[in-house]
Amino acid sequence: MPEIVAAGPAPHQILTRITLRTRGPGLTDLTARIAEDLRAGRAGDGLVTLFVRHTSASLTVQENASPEVRDDLVDALDRLAPRDASWRHDLEGPDDMPAHIKAMLTGVSLSIPVIGGAPALGMWQAVYLVEHRDRPHEREVALHFIGASRPGG
Repeated sequence: MPEIVAAGPAPHQILTRITLRTRGPGLTDLTARIAEDLRAGRAGDGLVTLFVRHTSASLTVQENASPEVRDDLVDALDRLAPRDASWRHDLEGPDDMPAHIKAMLTGVSLSIPVIGGAPALGMWQAVYLVEHRDRPHEREVALHFIGASRPGG
C-alpha cells in the first residue's frame, strides 16, 4: 500500500508556455526554466506535464553531467533516421522527414512528479527539448502542473 504524503482540497493548477529559440540539432536544457515556473506558480506536491507543440522537436529526460551523452544521442538518432534514406516527404528539405521520425521515437510529452515544488528528477537527470531540424527554430512547450499549492505566501 503506498504511503499517502498529502491529501487536501481542490487541486492547484499552473498552465504556462515556455518559448525558446534553438540553434539547430541538439538538446536544450529546460530544467531550470521548469523549476522557475513551478516556483513562481507556487507549486507544492503534484505532477507537471510538458508537451512540445511541434512535430519535428521532442522532449526527453537525460543525463545532465556529460555533454558527450547529448552529442552521442544526436548521432544515434541520425543513424536511426538518416537524411539520405530516400524519404517521400521532403517538402522542407532532407532533414524534414528524419525530424518527424526522431520526434516520434523520442516523444512529445513528459510527466514528472513534483515534490515540495520541485521536479523529482534524479541527481544526473535534466529535461531537454530535442531539436531535430538543421536550422534554428522557435519552439514552444506547454507546461501544466496539477497538485497542491505551496503553503505560505
